[in-house]
Formats: sequence, structure tokens, C-alpha cells
Amino acid sequence: MKEGIHPEYHEITVTCSCGNEFKTRSVLSKPLHIEVCSSCHPFYTGKQKIVDTAGRVEKFNQKYGRHLQKQAQT
Repeated sequence: MKEGIHPEYHEITVTCSCGNEFKTRSVLSKPLHIEVCSSCHPFYTGKQKIVDTAGRVEKFNQKYGRHLQKQAQT
């Protein structure tokens, strides 16, 4: 590697809002606080929420359905 062009890496502690802590190397020199990590993210934990798209469509139709029907009739 060329001298003087690469940033210095430091070992830092990353702290998640769930309380999980781990060490990593980064160009940052101070601890890092994050909101989501692999211990609490739904993709990694398998506890994903299923979005009720049918309920959203029904809610949209209830709210705007009358207006859309009036436009279709004219």
C-alpha cells in the first residue's frame, strides 16, 4: 500500500439501542451508537411484520371511494 494516502483504522465499540455491543474497526475514533443491529432487526430475527395491504386498500376506498365514483360517473 502507498504510504500516507490511506485513513487510519481504529477499534471502536458499536452500541445498539437494544443494548447489544460489539467491536469493529473504523476510520471513526469515537464510539458509535446505532438504532438497529443484527440482534434486533426483524430481517435477522425472523419476526417480520406482515403488512396488511388489503386493509390499506379498503381504508383508501372508504376515504376516497365516493370521490372516485363521482368522477367515473361524469
